Amino acid sequence: MQDFILNIIQFIVSIVLVLAILLQQKGSGLGAAFGGSSNVYSTKRGVDKILFYVTIVVAIIFFGLSLLRLFL
Repeated sequence: MQDFILNIIQFIVSIVLVLAILLQQKGSGLGAAFGGSSNVYSTKRGVDKILFYVTIVVAIIFFGLSLLRLFL
């Protein structure tokens, strides 16, 4: 039962992690996909900054759950 609950939690965390990664914007438009982005450095503000930190926290939780499942 404990293994089943950890599987469900890890599955949900993995979906949240994928969504958080996909929601982050690296550039605007198709030109940025091929290296045509004009800005070399930009600061994260507002929602981008929050999403960046949420991605880090969710990745740490996912890694911790993976280690927990490995040792149990």
